[in-house]
Amino acid sequence: MKLSRSLVPDILSLQSFEAAARHGSFTRAAEELNLTQSAVSRQIKDLEAQLGVALFERVRQRVVLSNAGTRLLPDAMRLMRQVETLALRAAGSRDVQGHLSIATLPTFGSRWLVPRLAGFLERNPGLQAQVISRSEPFDLGEAGVNVAIHYGQPVWPGATCTYLCSETVVPVASPAFAERQGSAPLTPFLLHMESRPMLWFDWLTANGEGVDDAFRGHRFDQFALLIEAAVAGLGVSLVPPYLIERELREGSLQVMRDAPMTTDAAYYVVLPDDRKSDPACSAFLKWITETVATR
Repeated sequence: MKLSRSLVPDILSLQSFEAAARHGSFTRAAEELNLTQSAVSRQIKDLEAQLGVALFERVRQRVVLSNAGTRLLPDAMRLMRQVETLALRAAGSRDVQGHLSIATLPTFGSRWLVPRLAGFLERNPGLQAQVISRSEPFDLGEAGVNVAIHYGQPVWPGATCTYLCSETVVPVASPAFAERQGSAPLTPFLLHMESRPMLWFDWLTANGEGVDDAFRGHRFDQFALLIEAAVAGLGVSLVPPYLIERELREGSLQVMRDAPMTTDAAYYVVLPDDRKSDPACSAFLKWITETVATR
């Protein structure tokens, strides 16, 4: 059952309320909104009548939020931010033939996707891209996302996962660290990815090295931080080579053992079920699978 539109406050009234609450003054709110004080007062009065609660109290010629107003303010401020974002996006979409919102894992996005995105946009002129970073599955429709890059198993509610590639990790460290360490065991200096707690254990087991200290060491919640920690000489990180192309090329990181390991999950391109026939989504899927295949 939907709430009748006649019971839903209009944006102008909420805008006046939010501005007056923020400034603690109808006069300053009116100045910000380029309205008269009486207009702001009237809109807030109408809003109070519609909601059936007093939103402000007058204290010594000042307006102070009531308990009901205090509860309403965070939601009103969030709504105003959403309206501003909507307006800015609409203004930024002039002369744009299409729009594609891409959600990607943070480090994959910054280190692999974005440096190659120009190739996709050149093949699809007039398309405007929006790239956001997300680490966990979420509601694509609610977030307004057209396509997502996912690492894990091919499961995503309300969407189809298309295999992109497997993941191989290698142990890397700074040249200075590698020189100090030599051929000594790596275990006293392991750097861990928080979301992959078994990664070092599996690698050590696969390579016949001791696992007594497999879970010791510093921990990080993103590959970007894990990579920077290795560059800074904090220890040895297990990372996919395609995330450290620049560091390997420039020499700020080097492979400590020539022993790559393929992890038990993979990367997938996720398309919402209602976007399977969307031309922009299909074009992105075709481009990224071709680009990964040439890696």
